[in-house]
Amino acid sequence: MDFYIVDVFAEEKYQGNQLAVLVPDSNLTMKEMQQIAKEINFSETTFIMSNKQENGGYDVRIFTPDAELPFAGHPTLGTAYIINRIMENGNASKVVLNLPVGQIPVIFNGDTLTMSQNEPSFGMKIDQFEFVARVLNIQVEDIRTDYPIQQVSTGLPCIIVPLKAVDAVQRCSIDHVQFKRFLDTYYYCNLLVFSEEESKDTNCLRVRVFMDNTGFYEDPATGSANGNLAGYLLKYRFFNKENIDVRVNQGYEMGRPSRVNIQAKLKNGTYDIQVSGKVQLVAKGDWLSTD
Repeated sequence: MDFYIVDVFAEEKYQGNQLAVLVPDSNLTMKEMQQIAKEINFSETTFIMSNKQENGGYDVRIFTPDAELPFAGHPTLGTAYIINRIMENGNASKVVLNLPVGQIPVIFNGDTLTMSQNEPSFGMKIDQFEFVARVLNIQVEDIRTDYPIQQVSTGLPCIIVPLKAVDAVQRCSIDHVQFKRFLDTYYYCNLLVFSEEESKDTNCLRVRVFMDNTGFYEDPATGSANGNLAGYLLKYRFFNKENIDVRVNQGYEMGRPSRVNIQAKLKNGTYDIQVSGKVQLVAKGDWLSTD
């Protein structure tokens, strides 16, 4: 069985978020796919289940080391890159992935891949600022109060926490006992913190994403969570406009610098969210059968 390793949202190799993509040459059970994902032990591993289009797209499944996911951002882009490379001979302008959340199209424009994300839903708001500060090991004064702490989802939910400065983002260090209490109290999902970047670039954000259900505690680049963030930025007019083009810097605190680009607009109550980035092929090989 062929496998590929790619870096997603990476300007060059060994940056961004790692992904393993496998192309089964026989039917795999869910148990076997889960075992392979655990053996590879990346934050996500994907399996391309069809070598030709089914209902206008390619069937794909996404696994963390512990569970299957209905959707995730960087696996979507990375898998589409491999599908285009090996099944479309690099000639496709668009690849559609059939995922449990529905069909996700990925557009190719030179070396940049762009995916559309579903309409966001906005869940509970959290006003326990001291609790959140304890989870993140920061001061309560580091948290902005002019924007809400809120759960948002375009397919894979996260709780978004606005911070006042990049320094606060950098100082975040998860208290896992408090984090578990937080998730049990509110909603079991990822936690995204962000602030405006201290640079001359307009509409530039620093982001970190923390999780507690994949064996990994931080993600170097997160397409789904940044799609959620796009919806949040539009809903609350963070940049005082309904059409935004935002650069997100993520993964710097992990030594895996990543660049995620967000283009999004809100018109007549309808959200159009696009998340884009580059993919780098790092390795390919043969996964040995257990037979």
